[in-house]
Amino acid sequence: MTVPDTMEGAYILSVIDFFLSFVIIWGISLVLYIFPYLNKLGYLDDSKLRGGH
Repeated sequence: MTVPDTMEGAYILSVIDFFLSFVIIWGISLVLYIFPYLNKLGYLDDSKLRGGH
């Protein structure tokens, strides 16, 4: 499907762009929501780090 090179095509592209921006924002927020859980998976104990090998 091709978008015509008219004002109607510009409106169609604007609507598609509007909805895709919400999808991208949702994806970024999902990644930011997962970061604390990833941090808990890689928990390091300070006493083990200071104690050396």
